[in-house]
Amino acid sequence: MRALLVANPAATTTSARTRDVLIHALASEMKLETVTTEYRGHARDLGRQAAESDDIDLVVALGGDGTVNEVVNGLLHAGPAPEGLPRLAVVPGGSTNVFARALGLPNDAVEATGALLDALREGSERTVGMGLAEGTPGTEDEAVPSRWFTFCAGLGFDAGVVGRVEQQREQGRRSTHALYLRQVARQFLQEPDRRHGSITLERPGEEPVTGLVMSIICNTSPWTYLGNRPVYAAPKASFDTGLDLLSPSRMSLFSAARYATQLLTSSPERGPHGKHVVSLHDLDRFTLHSKAPLPLQMDGDHLGLRTSVTFTGVRRALRVIV
Repeated sequence: MRALLVANPAATTTSARTRDVLIHALASEMKLETVTTEYRGHARDLGRQAAESDDIDLVVALGGDGTVNEVVNGLLHAGPAPEGLPRLAVVPGGSTNVFARALGLPNDAVEATGALLDALREGSERTVGMGLAEGTPGTEDEAVPSRWFTFCAGLGFDAGVVGRVEQQREQGRRSTHALYLRQVARQFLQEPDRRHGSITLERPGEEPVTGLVMSIICNTSPWTYLGNRPVYAAPKASFDTGLDLLSPSRMSLFSAARYATQLLTSSPERGPHGKHVVSLHDLDRFTLHSKAPLPLQMDGDHLGLRTSVTFTGVRRALRVIV
């Protein structure tokens, strides 16, 4: 087997020594080429090169969810073709690693490498669905390039939190759960549309839903993790179905506290709920419009401001080693 290992040297939970050990273990089982990423978007470029090559069977992403997202966008640059594209394997090296953990992989890089090698020997893989976001035709965002996401996207509040965390990290602060919680509080206090939402949901054949404050789009469950604790925004979301949507229409102090409590106590059977919460399962395609530009995030990566985004759930998009 010929494989390409895409390694992010800035991954927060793997040292250079650990990466060397993992590379040696993988190279003992396959013909391995290792490339260390050097700039934002490098993993995407490497994934695209692998997709266009004739001799790469497997791409291994060693890093966090951002690295995985870039590799996936490179592999799927010309669209999904599961049988014609290299398979994807993930060795978690970030602070949260939602995609890898949602696949059932250990959160420890060394243990995950062992599980990966076992899966390769056994021929164990699955074909998973992905989410696709693109600028809505006929709007000012029409020309925005489309982008794939592996486990979640968000328009509004949660994307604003992601943007704040990224700013803090650029200033040298470590990505910790405490940092996220502080930015959640600051985003809430400065959120201009938390009482009267600016988002409208449009679905084919359905009446528009207006006045939504924020939107979380899930391609799998759980939505994220707090340490070892899974958090379920859309418990029914799955790699085998379309996309799930969670959108509250109120964000007062009381309702925000209720949503936070529901998230912290969520389970595979029950997530946030209530008469002011829109919760939809297994959507193939929908559009979110906003009266004012709102922040957009995908797989924990802040992508700037958008006024209209169309989301598509693409089933059976990519083969993954598990």
